[in-house]
Amino acid sequence: QVQLVESGGGLVQPGGSLRLSCAASGSTLLMGWYRQAPGKERELVASITNSGNTNIGDSVKGRFTISRDNAKNTVYLQMISLKPEDTAVYYCHAGTYVGGTVRSYWGQGTQVTVSS
Repeated sequence: QVQLVESGGGLVQPGGSLRLSCAASGSTLLMGWYRQAPGKERELVASITNSGNTNIGDSVKGRFTISRDNAKNTVYLQMISLKPEDTAVYYCHAGTYVGGTVRSYWGQGTQVTVSS
């Protein structure tokens, strides 16, 4: 069982920056961030494997960067040039592969609001 603890959400003005962090209680194969805005489906923001391969959502390419510290089992999402449409609850996700079994874990979510 892996527990995820998120931090870093909040209110920011358009054009501003925020950094989200998510610490896992154990090692993971894949970590990433999803977001869900009111009335919309949850979508992938960015993900990163433990070897550093990344996948960035089209809507945030060029503005968001994902990174991880494997020694700390922590993933970071650096967000710049934030837009009102980035407003959503951001969820940390982690995937593990142990003994032939794939498991998926979710954080509790952190609110990001982009507004003037």
